[in-house]
Amino acid sequence: MISPQLVEHNRFAKKRFNLPGEILSDPGNSVAARYGLRFVMPDDLKALYSQFGLDVPKHNGDDSWSLPMPARLVIDAEGIVRHTAINADYTVRPEPEETLALVQSLE
Repeated sequence: MISPQLVEHNRFAKKRFNLPGEILSDPGNSVAARYGLRFVMPDDLKALYSQFGLDVPKHNGDDSWSLPMPARLVIDAEGIVRHTAINADYTVRPEPEETLALVQSLE
């Protein structure tokens, strides 16, 4: 998993939600940008996040108000993208079990 959050926030999330595997930090969403998956939050969404106490700049360590689109890219050992699931609707996300099955199918 790759997140734009700072390392300390990723560690907290991993522990709090008992997440398996590693959470890599993507400062400034640079990896997401290279894959064309970074978007800047519009003002209305910034306001909504702020109402819920979600401080994106604090967690990401910059003032860009950018987030990655939810995406799954399964990349094999040779660097070839074998599977993708990308949706601009942040409420639509790949199921973790599906992702694990895809990764296991590469082994």
